[in-house]
Amino acid sequence: MGIQIIGTKKCRETQKTERYFKERGWPYHFVDLNQRSLSSGELAAIVTAIGAEELIDTESKVYKRKGMAYMEFDPVEEIEENPALMKTPVVRDGRKAVLGYNPDEWKEVHGLSK
Repeated sequence: MGIQIIGTKKCRETQKTERYFKERGWPYHFVDLNQRSLSSGELAAIVTAIGAEELIDTESKVYKRKGMAYMEFDPVEEIEENPALMKTPVVRDGRKAVLGYNPDEWKEVHGLSK
């Protein structure tokens, strides 16, 4: 399995991440959360690497519209139901994952160079 960039085409940080990979010729597969949800296995691997609480985007429209700041909820269940709640981008390679635009961490975790 190769590196996946998980996000949406409209997310500026995801666009920046894709551009960074393209400029360096690093191979990747883009997963658009507007086109398909993550499988339970994919999400479980990301949660293990990053943490469920870290994945929730407290600035998202969905989070605010649902009033989630005042609710108790299972982050994994909520992301499965509504992928728009997940912070993006996530750069994933198997069981390793990095949240956000973070080139230094990508290089370290995924063994990328250039």
